[in-house]
Amino acid sequence: MTNVTCREVKLAEVMDNLLEGCQILDFNWTYLYLNEAAQGHNRRPNAELLGRRYQEMWPGVEQTEVYEHIRRCLEDRTPHAMENPFVFPDGGQGVFELRISPIPEGVFIMSVDVTQRKAAEARLAQSEERLRQAEKLESIGRLASGVAHDFNNILGVILGHVELAMDHIPEGVPGNQDLLEIRLAAQRSAALTKQLLAFARRQIIEPKIIDLNQAVEAMLQMLRRLLGEDIDLLWRPDSDLGAVMIDPSNVDQVLTNLCVNARDAITSHGRITVESQNVVFDSQYCQEHSEFKPGSYVMLAVSDDGCGMEKAVADRIFEPFFTTKEQGHGTGLGLATVYGIVRQNGGFIHVYSEPGRGTTFKIYFNRHLGEAVAPQPPAIPEVECRGLETLLVVEDEASILRVVKSSLERLGYHVLPAASPRDALDLARRYPGDIHLLFSDVVLPEMTGPELAKALHQIRPNLRKIFSSGYTANVIVHRGVVDPGVHFLQKPYSRRELGAKVRAVLDGPLET
Repeated sequence: MTNVTCREVKLAEVMDNLLEGCQILDFNWTYLYLNEAAQGHNRRPNAELLGRRYQEMWPGVEQTEVYEHIRRCLEDRTPHAMENPFVFPDGGQGVFELRISPIPEGVFIMSVDVTQRKAAEARLAQSEERLRQAEKLESIGRLASGVAHDFNNILGVILGHVELAMDHIPEGVPGNQDLLEIRLAAQRSAALTKQLLAFARRQIIEPKIIDLNQAVEAMLQMLRRLLGEDIDLLWRPDSDLGAVMIDPSNVDQVLTNLCVNARDAITSHGRITVESQNVVFDSQYCQEHSEFKPGSYVMLAVSDDGCGMEKAVADRIFEPFFTTKEQGHGTGLGLATVYGIVRQNGGFIHVYSEPGRGTTFKIYFNRHLGEAVAPQPPAIPEVECRGLETLLVVEDEASILRVVKSSLERLGYHVLPAASPRDALDLARRYPGDIHLLFSDVVLPEMTGPELAKALHQIRPNLRKIFSSGYTANVIVHRGVVDPGVHFLQKPYSRRELGAKVRAVLDGPLET
């Protein structure tokens, strides 16, 4: 054996054991050599390729970038490097890094399979994008909750004074209609701030174990009226659906907003499908789909056959006030509200949309093992609840303090107003009679409302307590759920709501 032949044999042995794919094509594009790794990359036996032309074995390759790189290397004798996404005859896909080098026989092609690395990089990029989106929505949520808090205080003053004015200007008297319009505008504004608080996950919720199928079925008639005759609403429930823990009113909000959004995406006649299903995600599935979390879930999906969305639109749909509708045809808060409600109730949401094909929203709530209870609508008093007890009202906003004092006095109560915790403690010590109830803002100078209540308990141990705020402060509320034994009234509220809450606490058991 000559030295040249010996070197060739040793070189072939080395290449046969490389993890990288090695291929040699001559100047006629004929396969002269492939190692075992190249066989794996090609997903074809080497014997099937050796002695055959490259174009013959890969029909259509002449239109690809890799063909152009090989041609230039054969003709110009210059090396090339590239990343080659490849679709195999069996439909599988791969990504390979190629090094194409000139050699005396023709070209030498070294391939490295980077399919798994590219998939991992894509998953990481998706996770980073979702994190950026979540951080952006969290920042917007903090801003929204702060705005809603201040705005709710202002609305409380407006609504309170309107109701006081309406006592002097009854129905039929000039000016009454103007007051009704002011009250209606303030109530609409309060509804907007409620949506902002829902997005920011700061609305008050009362989670209950419910049957999601029953909750949806109770809404179907109303939804069909809301959607109109041109929309076919289909309901496909899972017959053995698990229970979920959620505020029943939140189900109404989520389903209504999603169905209205779907209706608006349909130009004429169309179909909206609502379905429920038990779903289990294992850890392997969640590794491949990082937006999901392992566990047992109950899925609620709303699909439409409307116009669909581009990715740039879908990436922003949960932002407050973002809308693609014409001016005057939506606030841009519907989907933001859905997002906040789902997150506040411990769930997550996935959106799939194709332009011209429609959109599907899938919401996943944790499956609960407890027994579902039928939701009961809240009782609304038909008349204002009144009383004669003495109430200590603590509020550092002077305008709110005045309107609350006047409203409670109109209901018959004797009111002791205090603009600070120090004033409240002084009143509690000096007042000679009984004080039956503390009505206090949560956020106060010097100390919080609950801290004030604790200090007052040393002076007035039989004092009942109600706290109020423009949003759900973490002092008494955690994840939107009021702490046990705490009575809370969210601003803004009507005089009827105020009177009902005060009367219920006064007539209820004394908190220990």
